[in-house]
Amino acid sequence: MLNKDAKLVDNLLDEQVIVQKPTRDGFGEGSVLAGKENENVVMLCADLTDSTRAGMFKKEFSDRFVQIGIAEQNMMGVAVGMAMAGKVPFLSTYGVFCPGRNWDQIRVNACYNNANVKFTGAHTGVSVGPDGATHQALEDIAITRCIPNITVIAPCDYHETRKATLASAKINGPVYLRFAREATPVFTTNDTPFEIGKALVLREGKDAVIIGCGSLLYKALIVAEELAKEGLEIMVVNIATIKPIDTETIIESAKKCGAVVSVEDHQVMGGLGSAVAEVLTKNYPVPQEFIGMQDTFGESGQPDELLEKYGMGKEAIKIAVKKVIGRKK
Repeated sequence: MLNKDAKLVDNLLDEQVIVQKPTRDGFGEGSVLAGKENENVVMLCADLTDSTRAGMFKKEFSDRFVQIGIAEQNMMGVAVGMAMAGKVPFLSTYGVFCPGRNWDQIRVNACYNNANVKFTGAHTGVSVGPDGATHQALEDIAITRCIPNITVIAPCDYHETRKATLASAKINGPVYLRFAREATPVFTTNDTPFEIGKALVLREGKDAVIIGCGSLLYKALIVAEELAKEGLEIMVVNIATIKPIDTETIIESAKKCGAVVSVEDHQVMGGLGSAVAEVLTKNYPVPQEFIGMQDTFGESGQPDELLEKYGMGKEAIKIAVKKVIGRKK
């Protein structure tokens, strides 16, 4: 899906002046907008009100905010009960705790009943940084997208997180929203389209396509710009909705480019790259390279340092693009 009349990305090449803002701010603001549109929207939190930005909702709607405490399994049970009573509950905590700690309640209570709950995983990926391996959720996409009835969304920046949060409140059924901790480039605009289940082509190309999600998409766009100086035309596709995945756009981009690189701050097994490979294997097999965590845990460090160390920086993406083009030939 490409809206050629809209300005999709902003300040793309000026890495020195581009606005940096945490995606979790988009969640906080999006939840407030959802609360204003629907009085049944409520917020539950597991003792991380400020960190996850659930406090923005609490400030506006204190009578619709419930502090559960450090009890993520219980929080999901309470939320499902509220959903069955007609509320639209959002659950707020870190990804290692939800879906990490309460997966059984997500599977049985929420998804088996197709309950209208929206749960968030903040502080995902190695970009969490100094918190280290125990708090770097790198398996959350894999363990959620395999459950029936669920929608899985990994927005790329502040604007898209705000839009995804608001859109999640308007659909029925369980939704998992994944976002990061650190401030990351705000490279989409207020006018950039967002629709659950639809991919967005951010850049056209014909030599290879980078399909990504989350904040690493910014690095993918920079790589595409830099490779253009070497005569390579690289398409970049934003797959914000990992489930249900936009099969049509993936197949179209593979047919046009003949080579795919998936990019995500997540384990390469079971994440976005695996979802893309499942589509291509069944419909249009082409060479694919996988950028992400290669079956290892993270560690403490600065976000950009960790991304470089674990092969998710710009140079690693460039190498993967050139490698997959070579495989195509």
